[in-house]
Amino acid sequence: MKKIATLALTLCCLLLASPSFALFDSKFEAETTKETEAVKLFRDTTAGGYDLVTAAELKKMIDAGKDMLIIDTMPYEDSYKKEHVPGALQFLFPIPDMKGWDDKETGGKSQADFEAMLGPDKDKTIVVYCGFVKCTRSHNGAVWAKKLGYKNVYRFPGGIFGWKGAGFPVGTLK
Repeated sequence: MKKIATLALTLCCLLLASPSFALFDSKFEAETTKETEAVKLFRDTTAGGYDLVTAAELKKMIDAGKDMLIIDTMPYEDSYKKEHVPGALQFLFPIPDMKGWDDKETGGKSQADFEAMLGPDKDKTIVVYCGFVKCTRSHNGAVWAKKLGYKNVYRFPGGIFGWKGAGFPVGTLK
């Protein structure tokens, strides 16, 4: 009986150590995925002309009472209403690049509606976020704020997942 148990344990160890067993390969695949996401984020940021802010930096800005506008670019009912960064306003943007303004992609809201939300002060700090790093709704929001002439535009790429992951409180609407 002891030989069978030893044989079974040895076979399990060999199976787990086998290159075909995905558990051990996944760390390399995960790193490649992270690298791809990081390069895309860098390229989007460079092309968009905006800056980036981390969850900790955004929280510090909020706690310091910095005069800024925080915009959640996720759908109202499915996301924003359930949880958002406290104080954030909602304005829907699409995931694919929005080269020209498209009211259908922004929940029926116009470019003038977005500009009215941003306000007349082109020097005001604007922070735009969506769900998580791979979500590009925030990229579209930040790009459009820059196109409209706002100078201090930041994208919070971690989004609500990064915010919650940092252990920060969320706002909700009933």
